[in-house]
Amino acid sequence: MELKIKPLSPKIGREIPAPFYATPGSAAMDLCACLDAPEVIPAGGRRVIPTGIAIALPSADYAALIFARSGLGVKYGVAPANCVGVIDSDYRGEVLVGLQNSGGEDYTVRPGDRIAQLMVVPVVQARVSLTEELDSTGRGAGGFGSTGK
Repeated sequence: MELKIKPLSPKIGREIPAPFYATPGSAAMDLCACLDAPEVIPAGGRRVIPTGIAIALPSADYAALIFARSGLGVKYGVAPANCVGVIDSDYRGEVLVGLQNSGGEDYTVRPGDRIAQLMVVPVVQARVSLTEELDSTGRGAGGFGSTGK
């Protein structure tokens, strides 16, 4: 599967790395901040960070998901504000990453910092069918915590 990436900034591929897989076994590509100057995310605050790229998924059979970088989340409390970002196959605008700082200290994002991960996944669009009855299961309607701790 080919993912077309359009640099929207002349910095991409020069000062700011294009998306890349960090290791041969990586499931997602690292996304870098395409900034002119450092951007501070205050403790408890949010910022939208540009990546300087747009992407073209080949069809509606794919979506791209934006996930946190585990080191940023665990060490500093910095993660996507919407938990997981979804990029639809027909979106052609800049990939932006909304970051939130749930840590106790301000966090500075510098130009070129790796801020999130981009994973391309297959998509199944379900055919919706309204019904009066659902088939039963052993779990039934048991919700939060119903299967134990």
